Amino acid sequence: MTLKIVIDQGAPDAPYEQLRAQIAGRARSGRLPVGYKLPTVRGLAEELGLATNTVAKAYRALEADGVIETRGRNGTFVAAAGDASARLAATAAATYAREAHRLGLARDAARAVVEDALRATYGK
Repeated sequence: MTLKIVIDQGAPDAPYEQLRAQIAGRARSGRLPVGYKLPTVRGLAEELGLATNTVAKAYRALEADGVIETRGRNGTFVAAAGDASARLAATAAATYAREAHRLGLARDAARAVVEDALRATYGK
């Protein structure tokens, strides 16, 4: 999955605002899933031909809005949206997905484990 951000230099909105709006819109619509790791500020700036300060300003605004979260050296990720229980569930799901991937589980096997756990918890 790639961001596919397009910056229109002739648009009335500043490039940082275009970047902020595109990432926020995709995160809120689910096209960028919770836990999606965003490129580094430098990497995205290079890719888009923008100044690093422009991308950093957009990331700061997105973080202030709760759209993304920075996890220190681990990087910047799309944050969970919605109420607290949905946010906690999304965080747990993202953690599980990373761990299943690290363990080498195929998607179908990872899903089967979740389905088994749900059946054990909810019944049927």
